[in-house]
Amino acid sequence: MRALTFAPGKQGTLELAEIDDPDPGEGELLVEGLALGVCGTDKELANGEYGWAPEGADRMVIGHESLGRVRTAPEGSGFAPGDLVVGVVRRPDPVPCGACARGQFDSCRNGDYSERGIKQLDGFGSELWTVEAEYAVKLDPALSDVGVLLEPMSVLAKAWDQIDRIGSRAWFEPKSVLVTGAGPIGLLAALIGAQRGLDVHVYDHNEHGPKPKLAADLGATYHYESMAAAVEAATPDIVIEATGVADLVFDAISATGAFGITCLTGVSSAGRKVGVDAGGVNRQIVLENDVVFGTVNANLDHYAEAARQLAGADRDWLRRIITRRVPLSRFKDAFNGEPDDVKVVIDLTGG
Repeated sequence: MRALTFAPGKQGTLELAEIDDPDPGEGELLVEGLALGVCGTDKELANGEYGWAPEGADRMVIGHESLGRVRTAPEGSGFAPGDLVVGVVRRPDPVPCGACARGQFDSCRNGDYSERGIKQLDGFGSELWTVEAEYAVKLDPALSDVGVLLEPMSVLAKAWDQIDRIGSRAWFEPKSVLVTGAGPIGLLAALIGAQRGLDVHVYDHNEHGPKPKLAADLGATYHYESMAAAVEAATPDIVIEATGVADLVFDAISATGAFGITCLTGVSSAGRKVGVDAGGVNRQIVLENDVVFGTVNANLDHYAEAARQLAGADRDWLRRIITRRVPLSRFKDAFNGEPDDVKVVIDLTGG
């Protein structure tokens, strides 16, 4: 079968190769790959910035944003041939740490977790793949063209879950949310905010293109003039920062009112220095009882919630987030020359 493989830590090694078909082990599903989402993490892996191959191997299959259809399933697994599924990315560490032992492997304390397509486990970038039944998520069949969004959606399901938990430290009835960045993560964050009935505001630097309409179709207010103008209009109780742009991160931290919550989902590039009034930021956080937290990855509960949220969203709107689909034979188009905020999906079924 065909698969996208690379040598972790070595730039320019991503290639479409022929490898052996997988042999499902006990308790595993055999899945036909339908689509693979490509994000900034995949581009960094392909550029050799990090990555860890499986034990004893020099190369690994890339890809963590999956979508597939079950070919075979163990009896009693809860799955059947034809089911639409997504594979969970992370696996708990073998020790396990306290968080992993409680199913919260997204918050692993010792760093010995493994991840499909990233760390020590082959990913989903192949025509066939296997996954343990307990780490597969069944999707509504109607999501066959947008189900590849489940993994990024799970990250936002976790973000909102953490916002709820933090807010519960005292009385908290948020009215408005400001999302910075209208890429796939930002738009999915805005989608959940709209599903919750909040006054949603989205800030992005693009005045034209599909983003303003995508935000408007959620009932959100789109801002492009300046972050200050967006903050003034939104007076947000919650800010979800989805760009990773260093200057904007600190603007986001200072954007909420009293008892505000800022969730950082964007990963910044290291090495860039910005001028910050650290004392002023600290003073505001303390005196307003604000909280700033970062979030990454997701556990099984978040995947299940994300599946419900996708199923409840407008399919046409979700389709418009996926701005480009490329055949497997042209995989390089998905990794080169595209801005980070464009959602590119590789079709694994042919081409």
